[in-house]
Amino acid sequence: MRTEDLIKAIAADAKSIEPPVARTLAAAVGVGTLIAALALYGTFGIRDNFMELIVSSPRFIFKFILTLSVAIPAFVLVRDLARPDFKPGRHLWWLALAPVVLAVGVTCELISLPADAWEANMVGHNAVFCLIVIPLLSLAPLAAVLYALHRGAPTHPVIAGAMGGLLSAGIAATVYAAHCPDDSPLFLAAWYTIGIVVITGLGALLGPRVLRW
Repeated sequence: MRTEDLIKAIAADAKSIEPPVARTLAAAVGVGTLIAALALYGTFGIRDNFMELIVSSPRFIFKFILTLSVAIPAFVLVRDLARPDFKPGRHLWWLALAPVVLAVGVTCELISLPADAWEANMVGHNAVFCLIVIPLLSLAPLAAVLYALHRGAPTHPVIAGAMGGLLSAGIAATVYAAHCPDDSPLFLAAWYTIGIVVITGLGALLGPRVLRW
């Protein structure tokens, strides 16, 4: 049997395997998120004025809009990638959402701040901590998501691994955002992006090793 025929045969039976895989992925995301949240909040906690910022600070709220614009499209793509009939061009346009959101935020920040304040807002107060913590918080979600993908039948392991890394980094960044003292979109563009790219790359490297079938 040719490879294409095998993939079509598996895809024809996808209805029998998709619900369990979808449930496994949802459970994996839930467990990974819980572990990341407990790890951060049990160690460092959230901002003291968290509730006040939720209702009064658009920049603080923007952090969660941005991180969720990473995590939610990545979840959709990971769910699709668990199927053997996934086409690389399908739904990949979702990946443009986070860059567009970030570009809007950065543009508004540049307009609202004087030019001599741009660098200070980009450097922030916690850059090194951010670069360390976001990747570390991503590890548990990444392990859980790769496990869920392994239960499916991904035929593009590099892409699947990368999207698993992107999803995990989006989760970690969302969790970390509640603690992070830096709210400037310029800071997010510089440091959150690096942490997310690192874990996406790690997922791409692990994909071919973990998701073989």
